[in-house]
Amino acid sequence: MTKKAVIVFSGGQDSTTCLIQALPHYDEIHCITFDYGQRHRAEIEVAQTLSKKLGVKVHKVLDVSLLNELAISSLTRDNIPVPTTSRSGEKLPSTFVPGRNILFLTLASIYAYQVQAQTVITGVCETDFSGYPDCRDQFVRALNVAVESGMDYPLKFETPLMWLNKAQIWALADSHNQLELVRDHTLTCYNGLMGSGCGECDACRLRAKGLRAYLDNRAETMESLSKQMILD
Repeated sequence: MTKKAVIVFSGGQDSTTCLIQALPHYDEIHCITFDYGQRHRAEIEVAQTLSKKLGVKVHKVLDVSLLNELAISSLTRDNIPVPTTSRSGEKLPSTFVPGRNILFLTLASIYAYQVQAQTVITGVCETDFSGYPDCRDQFVRALNVAVESGMDYPLKFETPLMWLNKAQIWALADSHNQLELVRDHTLTCYNGLMGSGCGECDACRLRAKGLRAYLDNRAETMESLSKQMILD
């Protein structure tokens, strides 16, 4: 049986690292990118360029602009500024797009059903993240059960980065000799700037902090990554 996977692909550091890590393990990979009227729309073109560069033959861009109508966030509304400081307390940051991963993973699952893929891969992580509830392991597992039940189709959600910190995610890209590609050609910035980004938004801060930590402790981080991957 052909081993197939669908990757929720934004062209950012995390989803690109997931794609790089998955390529040797699947016979066929489908990337799916969602156009939801996001503020940093440049990510769609970046995702298309990266998937071609990495040899992905099927890349679907899906229009889900209805999310923009429903979900109020600084990533869907130009009049809401992107915060330049990390959140404090229990309040979610304005960059949280309610329902985004519920929608993305559900639609990716429907697509996986149609192409008979056994796996949906997403780069969500709850170790170094902005506190989004739909990036947590508990959520992903619960939705996986619901999707399998609702479609009566065996499908596994894979979250290769779930328990990795940002330094380890950089190490994972480097272990595949793709550190420069991820560093220079992905788009993580909430303000839509490729590479190192604006340097001020929460996404850029987390990314830069992780890269510094990795470059300062390469051997130690690689070792911790290896142990974590064995545990998984």
